[in-house]
This record gives sequence, structure tokens and C-alpha cells, in this order.
Amino acid sequence: MKSKTIECFFDCSSPWTYMGFERLLTLKQQFDFDIIWKPILVGGVFNEVNKGLYDARESMFNNERRLTAFMKDLQDWASYCNITINWPDFHPVNSVKAMRGCIVALEQDCLVDFARGCFQAYWHKLEDISKDEVLANIALASNIDEKTLLNKIKKSDIKDQLRANTDELISRGGYGSPTFFINGNDMYFGNDRMPLIEHALVSNLS
Repeated sequence: MKSKTIECFFDCSSPWTYMGFERLLTLKQQFDFDIIWKPILVGGVFNEVNKGLYDARESMFNNERRLTAFMKDLQDWASYCNITINWPDFHPVNSVKAMRGCIVALEQDCLVDFARGCFQAYWHKLEDISKDEVLANIALASNIDEKTLLNKIKKSDIKDQLRANTDELISRGGYGSPTFFINGNDMYFGNDRMPLIEHALVSNLS
């Protein structure tokens, strides 16, 4: 098989990213590739290259017909992905601490458990992942010392790495979360591109 790596740039504040995250892990059970996790701050991406999203989002939430269609689409996708998605009334959340926590979890080889914990806390349990106590509970469930995590997310090297990942995605043409790269230069954006990623993986079997 030619394809060996898939980079995943992600922010836990997106329900579509939650779906893409889980579907990527499912694909990994079928195909031989390594995942390179790249936690980002998606707000930083929007502010730099996709500011129009804010107006589009406000317009949608002020249009009952479009909002109803969006929520149905979200639940249809959640059912398809076999995950539970609820809608926090405090969305969008400030995810910077959670995503710094993902950097710490990556260093401790606990990324999948910690990121999944953040996704589930926010999108299933409706917990505010900007709060230290919520992150501490997720850390404990992921076999990470909660005091260590809460201390390390304040450190400059962790902050710098999150910023570097975000800047890297922008420099490579990305504009949101989740964004995937197969073997470094083949970019796919969004949960709905997962069938195309699977097709690319199948194509590389020959």
C-alpha cells in the first residue's frame, strides 16, 4: 500500500470534527496507515482565512428554516456515524485549553482517549470544556494526572505548539476543522469527505 500517513488537524469544538475523528479511527482498523494528530485552534484559522464563516453562521441561526434543516442534517449524520450529538446552549465554546490539553495528551500517548473525552463531554454531556474542572475529569479518565495537565497547558511550549499547528494548517491551504492530508499533500476538508479518503486508500492498494 502506498498511503502510509494521514495527518488530522482538528478542534474538539466542532461536531463535524467529532464525526470525522471517529470515522478516521474506524478507517484505521481497515487500512494500514499512521495517524499524525495535529490539534489546532479553529478560531485562529477562521480569523486568518475564513472570517466569512461568522456572518454565515449568524445568518443561519437567525433563519428558522435553515436552522431546522441544519439540525436535522446534524442528527442524520450523527445517526449515520453512530454517535450522540446534542447542542450546547453555550456554543461556540472557547476550546483553547482543551486543545492545549490535546497537545499534552499527545506527548503522553493518550491523545485518542483525551480528545474523545473532550468531544463526548461537549457534544454528548453538554459540559463546558473551557472549564478546568471538566478538563481535569477528562484527564483522569484518560490516565493523565489532572494537576500535570492543568499546569502544562499554561506553559509557553504547549501554547506555542498549538499556535504552530494552527499556522501550519493555514500555510498548507486549510480553512477549517477537520482537515486531513494523505501523505503530506493530498488535502481533504470535512467529515463528509471521509468516503473520498477511503476511496484514496483503496486506490493505493493497487
